[in-house]
Amino acid sequence: MENTKVQSEGGLNVTLTIRLLMHGKEVGSIIGKKGETVKKMREESGARINISEGNCPERIVTITGPTDTIFKAFAMIAYKFEEDIINSMSNSPATSKPPVTLRLVVPASQCGSLIGKGGSKIKEMRESTGAQVQVAGDMLPNSTERAVTISGTPEAIIQCVKQICVVMLEVKSEHFSEKTLTSDATSKRL
Repeated sequence: MENTKVQSEGGLNVTLTIRLLMHGKEVGSIIGKKGETVKKMREESGARINISEGNCPERIVTITGPTDTIFKAFAMIAYKFEEDIINSMSNSPATSKPPVTLRLVVPASQCGSLIGKGGSKIKEMRESTGAQVQVAGDMLPNSTERAVTISGTPEAIIQCVKQICVVMLEVKSEHFSEKTLTSDATSKRL
């Protein structure tokens, strides 16, 4: 997650980049026929949504924009996955609906802040949102990042992502205090 622009209007009004790790089938669902689904998500949320190229089993979906647009895009993705689960269950004898699961890609250096002392922060997130949150112990292959898996209802996932963003922004502001944040050639004072 990168903080590319900080505005001082209070609250969570910043431009962020959040990345998700998705399987090919999930990416296909987000793209939709002829790209219609992702186009609609981009237009309705206002966020930039980019999907990595390649024929590999997993791809990166990057969502960039002001926090309100990112959360809208996240909600649309979570509800789309829930819709996919419901549709796949129509031919299944299963009675209980499995949770929606999304995997964030987070710098390993920030995972300690997400977990908190003795697991306090992650426990607080689980309790306040109702989502299951797991931070992978190992880094992703050839990377300095870890996967953070969030499972639950779309509403719980959205609330959890908001809390994760708050923690990440706190880490950045503590680390940089009153210094200037620079990323992607954009700099603003905190």
